Amino acid sequence: MTSNPNAKKAVFFDVDDTLYDHLQPLRGALQDILGLPDDFPYSETYHRFRYYSDWLSEQEGLSAVPEPAAMERMRRRRFELTLEEFGVSLQAGQAEALQHQYLSCQFRILPFEGAYDLIRKLSAEGHVVGLITNGPGAHQRTKLEALDVFGLIPEERIFISGTIGYAKPDRRLFEHVNELTGTSASNSYYIGDSWRNDVVGAVDAGWSVIWFNHREAMPESDHQPHHVAQTYEDITRILLSEIK
Repeated sequence: MTSNPNAKKAVFFDVDDTLYDHLQPLRGALQDILGLPDDFPYSETYHRFRYYSDWLSEQEGLSAVPEPAAMERMRRRRFELTLEEFGVSLQAGQAEALQHQYLSCQFRILPFEGAYDLIRKLSAEGHVVGLITNGPGAHQRTKLEALDVFGLIPEERIFISGTIGYAKPDRRLFEHVNELTGTSASNSYYIGDSWRNDVVGAVDAGWSVIWFNHREAMPESDHQPHHVAQTYEDITRILLSEIK
């Protein structure tokens, strides 16, 4: 991607399963509520869970500020459809219990190794570093507090769809970030794990995209991420070689 080398560089990260391991709270909920064993295929389950979350959100027409009843339907059905694929039938009330425990577990999380070191290095070099995440404002803020993000990234560079009115993959969210940070799409990088939200959204907005494909997912469209990474070592190497 061609960019003005003298313009400000922007590097923004997704949060869920990019800044921290989103599988941890899902595994915790499944073990706590259903008593699933340690050798259950949790990674594969997580991939399908994220797929159904995105697919059902599209089916329900969920916006950045979704209708509560539709959100609850999506949250319940994603557990039912995911676990059905792995031969687990839920009893009445278990999908709701799983969702409740899943939310609870989301506040006992740690960042991926190397993530904060990279953010500190980029910030020290003068780049515009921040986060773009989908979700309700209060809920995402509580996660970020658990991750101690507010001591790392200025609050004005943390963009949450539920407080803005646009949600990934809507390109207007990325354009909004460029406008408020005084950056341009041609000098902006986005790192995220979700094909549907992160790759599609940022590519359509004209940003350079690093697909953090640490779960070896398959592409879901003809969009082309500029780089693919599986570890923060990969992400660090890519960014530091491109951003001067």
